[in-house]
Amino acid sequence: MSRDVRNARDARRRARVLVVDDHPIVRERLAEIINREPDLVVCGEAEDRIGGLQAIKNQSPDLAIIDLTLRSSDGLELIKDIHVRWPKLAMLVVSMHDESLYAERVIRAGALGYITKQEATKKILVAIRRVLTRQIYLSAPCAAQLLGRLASTSSLQASGPAELLADRELQVFELTGRGMNTRDIAVRLGISAKTVETYRARIREKLNLTESGELLQVAIAWTHHH
Repeated sequence: MSRDVRNARDARRRARVLVVDDHPIVRERLAEIINREPDLVVCGEAEDRIGGLQAIKNQSPDLAIIDLTLRSSDGLELIKDIHVRWPKLAMLVVSMHDESLYAERVIRAGALGYITKQEATKKILVAIRRVLTRQIYLSAPCAAQLLGRLASTSSLQASGPAELLADRELQVFELTGRGMNTRDIAVRLGISAKTVETYRARIREKLNLTESGELLQVAIAWTHHH
C-alpha cells in the first residue's frame, strides 16, 4: 500500500473535532494538542453561537468542544441548540467556570463531558476520547459529588440557588454576585436589560428576597463561597 493511500485512509479514520471558544489562543493551543494525535483532527473553529452552528452544518464534526462563555452568546444555550438539531453530536465543555456550579447543567443540556481549562492541558485527550465513545467525562471529585447527590434522598429537596434557579436565572445570579450591573449582564448574555430585570425579579421570588439590595448581598456571598 502506498504512503498516500495509507495517509488518506488514516485521515478518513480520524475523529473530526470542532472547537468553539472566543479566545484565539485557546483555539490554537487545543488544535495543536489535538492535531498531533493520529486518530483526531480539528475540522473547524468558531468563536460564537452563530459561527458554531454554521461550522457544524458545514464540517459535520464528530465532537464539538465548547466554552461556556462565548463572544456575544452563551455556551449553555448553544449546547441545547446543538442537542436539539444534532442529537448524535458528542459535546465536551471546556470552561473557566468551577465545575461544581455548571457540570450537572451542561450534562442535562446535552453535553457528555465537562473539564476545566486548568485540567484541560493534561487531560483533554482523555476527555475527548471518553466523550467520543458516548461516555460521560467529569473529574473524579465532581463525578463523586454528582453521584452522591443523585443517591441522596435529600436531593429531591431544593436547598439553594443552584437547585432552585433555572439555567438563565443562575447565570444572572452568578454575574450579579461578580459585581456586574444590569447593562453588563445584558451584553454578556446577549439579552435585553429588561429581560435581565425580569430574571432578577424571578430570582428574588424564588429565594424569598424582598429587596433588590438583598439580592446583591446574597449573590456576592454565594458566588464567593462557590
